[in-house]
Amino acid sequence: MNVANLFNNYEEAIAMILFGIGFSNLLLQKNLIKKIIGLNIMDTAMYLFLALKGYIEGHKAPIVTNGVQSVDAYINPIPSGLVLTGIVVSVSVTALMLSLTIRLYRRYHTLDLDEISTRLKKEGL
Repeated sequence: MNVANLFNNYEEAIAMILFGIGFSNLLLQKNLIKKIIGLNIMDTAMYLFLALKGYIEGHKAPIVTNGVQSVDAYINPIPSGLVLTGIVVSVSVTALMLSLTIRLYRRYHTLDLDEISTRLKKEGL
């Protein structure tokens, strides 16, 4: 890999590093809250990556002002729309995961996933 390309695309590299941190957190942690945080880090990395890919330097948001209607003057609004939609879905999924985590904690008095699965096996579920 060329080092010059890495410096030219450092934002994308940061998004990939964030995704890797979130993914490893999701896989390696036993605590359910830490897993949810890892998933949120992965979400944020994807939103950053999509926003970076949709941005074109020197172009403006697609709002017609001063009578400029040329397509070349504006950025593509689809990545921005995808990011906004993803944020709404992510907040909803996070709220659902946290509510389920609260229910698990009230029932098993632990957030350790291995302990919860052991107790589930003992219950025969």
